[in-house]
Amino acid sequence: MIAAEKHIKAKVCLAGEVAVGKTSLVKRFVLDKFDDRYVATVGTKVTKKIVPVMWRGIPARMDLMIWDIMGERGFRALLKDAYFEGCQGLIGVCDMTRKETLFDLNNWVQITRKQVGTVPVVFLGNKVDLRERVEVASQDLSWVGGAHSASFFLTSAKTGQNVEAAFSAIAAAIAERHQEDI
Repeated sequence: MIAAEKHIKAKVCLAGEVAVGKTSLVKRFVLDKFDDRYVATVGTKVTKKIVPVMWRGIPARMDLMIWDIMGERGFRALLKDAYFEGCQGLIGVCDMTRKETLFDLNNWVQITRKQVGTVPVVFLGNKVDLRERVEVASQDLSWVGGAHSASFFLTSAKTGQNVEAAFSAIAAAIAERHQEDI
């Protein structure tokens, strides 16, 4: 008799400043769509996608519950407890055309760790398709990633560049972390 494939759930939180492309990245990953009209996220939105992972040495399916929060600074303090509760992975997003959004990633990691301890982190430098406007060097993003033992991806929600790879990386990191719990 063949055992049924393992099915697990994981909560992943997106973090980053206003208008870095968090919602667009989720839409590209889940629906493979892009809309360049900006609509601010109000509150929190949760989206689900099933991704394949290796779980304790066997293929499994992971329900990635992707939590997208509005990036407004004042809002963070209000929602951070509920937003990060049960978070198993963090995707920190900066806008490659706005250098100040890179520096704020450290704050998001600190807020997350204060709430839930150390969880896997992946950093995304979004909007790389806007080559002529890029202000953040990939080395800068690499440095932030290294400071937090996190991988990083240069992404474009518009073209889809590295979006699938980035979300797959956080799912794999969450699954790998649970390998250590055996």
